[in-house]
Amino acid sequence: MSAVISTTTPVVDLTAVKNKQHLAWSSGDYAVIGTTLQIVGESLCEALDLRAGERVLDVAAGNGNATLAAARRWCNVVSTDYVPTLLERARARASAEGVPVQFEQADAENLPYTDHSFDVVLSTFGVMFTPDQDKAAAEMARACKPGGRIGLANWTPDSFVGELFKVMRSYLPSPAGMKSPALWGTEARLRELFGERLDSISIERKEFIFRYHSPAHWLEVFRTFYGPMHTSFGALDAEKQEALGTDLIALAEKFNRATDGTLVAPSEYIEVVINCK
Repeated sequence: MSAVISTTTPVVDLTAVKNKQHLAWSSGDYAVIGTTLQIVGESLCEALDLRAGERVLDVAAGNGNATLAAARRWCNVVSTDYVPTLLERARARASAEGVPVQFEQADAENLPYTDHSFDVVLSTFGVMFTPDQDKAAAEMARACKPGGRIGLANWTPDSFVGELFKVMRSYLPSPAGMKSPALWGTEARLRELFGERLDSISIERKEFIFRYHSPAHWLEVFRTFYGPMHTSFGALDAEKQEALGTDLIALAEKFNRATDGTLVAPSEYIEVVINCK
């Protein structure tokens, strides 16, 4: 008797995945790491050619890198995330700089704004982690005016960060049927996600450089403050924690270009500007 092979795509409980992700991003203290990525927000805002007075929405804004970059360019910025503690850190940064920003808790997959409300909608290493990728992309496009721009900074699949998530998934696999966040780092997937609203797309491959005292120092910081890694270690027994740590150190050493004991690890990402119909 021949075996019957199922070709049915597994149904993912996206609500359960989102709740789990919310707990992960709420743990640790992502702002400690997020602040080091400020240059990415600045670069994206220049690529978008922001103009003073434009209405800008930052989706999954984290602790506000792109938010602050846009506010410094005299834009009217609404900064959103579904993790309140991250918004609080971003609010403190904006207050310290004296730039006006409207902060609101919001889900990237269900943005509380009317159609075509913003000249620019952007996200740096944020919206790519949403469980329902199609819904999140549709919400970004819906909120953007015709003729407006969508700006993204997304890690690529083979980048340091892309490989990082592959290593963690080898210990704690994602639910069957879940799409990898790193797909947002490919042109093909972006064209699928934004196809109907996409008038033109510009993609530039760039690198962010992770700089730490050593690979071990990088792991210590990420294990303590980076929510997804913090929760991953917490879900493993002592033996697997040690094995995961060893694999992550090896990964950091693979990407490390420094020869003086420090860590200088480039991670490729794509800087994306989409012109909307």
